[in-house]
Amino acid sequence: MEVVLEELVIYGIIAVLCFGIVAYYLLRRKKRSKVVVEKIQIAKEEGRFEPVSLHPYIDLTACIGSGACVKACPEKDIIGLVDGKAMVINATNCIGHGACFHSCPVEAISLRIGTEKRGVDLPHIKPNYETNIKGIYIAGELGGMGLIKNSTKQGKRAVANIAEDKKPSKEGVLDLAIIGAGPAGIAGALSAKKHNLSFTVLEQDSLGGTVFSYPRQKVVMTRPMKLPLYGKVKLFDTNKEELLNLWNKVLSENNIKIREHAKVNKIVPIENGDFRLEINGSEPVLARQILIAIGRRGSPRKLNIPGEELPKVTYRLLEPERIKDKKILVVGGGDSAVESAMLLMDNNEVTLSYRKENFARIKAKNKTLIDKAITNQQLAVLYNSNVLEIKEDEVIIGFNKKTETLELPNDLVYIFAGGELPIRFLKEAGINVEKKFGKIVKKHRKK
Repeated sequence: MEVVLEELVIYGIIAVLCFGIVAYYLLRRKKRSKVVVEKIQIAKEEGRFEPVSLHPYIDLTACIGSGACVKACPEKDIIGLVDGKAMVINATNCIGHGACFHSCPVEAISLRIGTEKRGVDLPHIKPNYETNIKGIYIAGELGGMGLIKNSTKQGKRAVANIAEDKKPSKEGVLDLAIIGAGPAGIAGALSAKKHNLSFTVLEQDSLGGTVFSYPRQKVVMTRPMKLPLYGKVKLFDTNKEELLNLWNKVLSENNIKIREHAKVNKIVPIENGDFRLEINGSEPVLARQILIAIGRRGSPRKLNIPGEELPKVTYRLLEPERIKDKKILVVGGGDSAVESAMLLMDNNEVTLSYRKENFARIKAKNKTLIDKAITNQQLAVLYNSNVLEIKEDEVIIGFNKKTETLELPNDLVYIFAGGELPIRFLKEAGINVEKKFGKIVKKHRKK
C-alpha cells in the first residue's frame, strides 16, 4: 500500500511539473504572440504590411510554428510567431533573401510577388527568358526573381540561350548589350565572355545596382551561388562589401568593364532585327540582342526643378561618416529620407523638406528618433514645403498655400522621392507587361 502511495505521489509531482511546464510555455507563447500582433498592427497603420515586391507567403495549414523562418531571416521583424503560426509583419521591408523559404522544415513558405488584392506589373517572359520581342531577354528582379542566387542563375542561363541563338556577327554591332550591372547582369556578362560574345554592360548607377545602395555591412545573400568563369561562391551570410569585392575581382580577372552612369533611355528596333540603345549623354549602342537585367525599383524619381542637374544633387546616401561641416537639404518623408537626415545631423547642419504636414508612413522607431532630434534641435524639418530651385550655394523653398519663399544656404542636396518603375521603358520597347496577383516564384526547394 505504501509503495502504491509513493508511486501516486511521484506521478502527481510529475503531472504538476508537466502542467507547470506546459502552462509556462503557453503563457510565454501568448506574451510573444501579443508583441507580434502589436507589431503587425503598427505595420498596417504605417503602410508596411502589404508587400511591394518579392515576399514570403505562409501556408498556415502546413506551418508547424518551428520558428526556423524567424531565426533564419537576416532582417528584423519581417516574420514573427502568433499562436504557434508564422506571420508576416513588415512585408515592405523584405528584400528577398529567401532564407525563410529555405529554412522551413515543412515547406510551408513559398516566395511570391504581388498579392490577391495588390497586383504587380511583370513582363511576359518565355521559359528561355526571351520576351515577346525577339532578341530581347529579361532576367532577375524585373522578371519577378529578386533573390541574388537565382537572379545570377537566370542571367547565366539567359545568355547561354542567347549564345545558342546567336545571330551572325556584324561590323559595328555588338552581339549583346546587357542593361544593368546587378546580380543577373554581372552573371550575364561573365557568361557572355565564356561564350565569346561581343558585348557591353550598361549601368545607370554603379556596379552592383540595387545592392550597391544598401547600407554598409548589410547581409545581402544567405546561400552560396555559382558564377560563370569562377565557380561556386562559398560564402554564407554575405554582406554588401564582400559581394561587391567578389564581383570586382571576378570582372577584373576576366577583363570585363562596366559602363557605369550610362542610363539607357530607350530601346529602338532597327533594320534586320537589331536594336539601337539610346544612352543618356552618350553615343547610341547598336546590338543584335539585348538582356535587360535591371531592378524593379527603376530610376530615382526626380523633382524636375531648375538646378537639379547640379553635381551637388544626389539620390542616395553613401558613407555619411565622411560628410562633415556641410549645409545639407534632405528632401522626402519616407524612411530613407528620415534615416539619411539623422545619419548626417551630428556632423552637419541638416534641413529636411517634406511636402506633407507630418510623417505618416515611417517606421515607429524612426518616428520616435526624429521627434527626439527635432525637440533637441539637431535638425530642422520644413513640413508642407517644396523645393522650387537649387542653386550653386543655396536652395529656394516654397510652402503649400503660402506665397512667401525661404532661401537657405546649401552645400549638398539629397532627394528621396521614391523610384519610377521601368514599366514605361519596357512598353516603349514593345514588351508585353501583365499585372500578376500573388504569382508564385518559388514553391518547393530542390531535394
